Amino acid sequence: MDYWIVVVDDEVLSLTNARNLLSEEQMRVSCLRSGADLLKYVSKNTPDLILLDILMPDMDGFETYNALRRFEDENGRSHIPVIFMTGENDSDTERRGLKAGASDFIRKPYNKDILIRRIHNTITNSRTIESLTEKATVDRLTGFLNKSSGTVKINRCCNDYSGALMIMDLDNFKLVNDLYGHDTGDKVLRAFADIVRHNVRETDVVCRIGGDEFMAFFADVTEESAVSSLSDRLNQQFVEEAVRLMGPENGIPLGISIGVVMVPEHGRDYESLFALADISLYTVKQNGKHGYYIYDQSEVRGDGIETDPEKEIERVTQIVEGRNDLKGALLLGREAFAMVYRFMVRFYGEYGGRYVRILFSLSQEGDVSERSLPEAASRFCDVLKEKLRRSDLIMQSRSNQFFVILNQRSETEAKEEISRILEEWSGTGYGKGIIVSHALRVMENDPQDNA
Repeated sequence: MDYWIVVVDDEVLSLTNARNLLSEEQMRVSCLRSGADLLKYVSKNTPDLILLDILMPDMDGFETYNALRRFEDENGRSHIPVIFMTGENDSDTERRGLKAGASDFIRKPYNKDILIRRIHNTITNSRTIESLTEKATVDRLTGFLNKSSGTVKINRCCNDYSGALMIMDLDNFKLVNDLYGHDTGDKVLRAFADIVRHNVRETDVVCRIGGDEFMAFFADVTEESAVSSLSDRLNQQFVEEAVRLMGPENGIPLGISIGVVMVPEHGRDYESLFALADISLYTVKQNGKHGYYIYDQSEVRGDGIETDPEKEIERVTQIVEGRNDLKGALLLGREAFAMVYRFMVRFYGEYGGRYVRILFSLSQEGDVSERSLPEAASRFCDVLKEKLRRSDLIMQSRSNQFFVILNQRSETEAKEEISRILEEWSGTGYGKGIIVSHALRVMENDPQDNA
């Protein structure tokens, strides 16, 4: 068993016995004489497990255990599993040890088979839990924290530290997926993640919050010169990696846009800070991309209310619209779609009008891999957004279904729209082996019916 075990016991004979038993099983063993020695040792080392004696002078096992956990939590370290040891046959002591949070409890003198089995079980369980925790908090593709865990951690950073909250968005990344495929898109995202990793410190936090959108907190970054230098490095290195992956003639104007807000200059509330960073990112996107913008509150009164109503309405509009480029149909999640749809039904019921409901369904036919259907659905969604009007709505009701609302169209016009969509779809190359079926229903509303 290739384990690294630290044994902490003030009795030399007990240490020697443990070393001999564990070494026979090909384990690496480190022996320490006190709790203070252990705390000093783990500051630079991370063993697989600690065998900790309870009855020791100066600092007993329980005190040592609590000090160890405080050190690990304060330094963002994973908890090393601990098995308590004692020479006493006392069930109250065992209960106290397990209640404190120890992984297991064993009595001296050791039974070799029991000791080895408990060590193996404890380390195996610890690694399983660690693996499950990592899967729940880390984005697989990039290795960064996912949105949920990253938001929690950056929220804490905003409360506790000074620095810069940034939202980073990859410019024109969609073209990579469209022109080179999703496999290449994944390679580009991984390359970007590696570049960011080489340009951040241990104190910085980075997470992926969307497909090609990332959020970061850079502690103690309070000067524009530092932001400018980071933006230049990221953009230069990202373009170089894109050329390496797709060739110098790829033709895609890739880059990185960064929206920045300084903390605590603009407060410490995470939600408010994120909205300001989002506005900053919108500003970059509207002014050439491939750069950064730091939120500037110079034109805002101390109470946070814009003095110029025209500028304030523009600010609020930017927050509401986000970074929607307003091109093509609007893709909404289920909850947002339901709210908009209910409003639309009420509007047409009051003032009259006509809209068409369409359900598109995708299914596999022939020799198609399991991965083709979700990929095809993603590409079909792009076709819908591109071919339909800005006044139209799209919701992905299932993994292979799309519910579409065409506003102010007749049945004939709707069928013409469907023909254009299917024609465009057939030219994408994704349609091979994928059948697209649809159902259509025209809704007529006369305000006199409600009179």
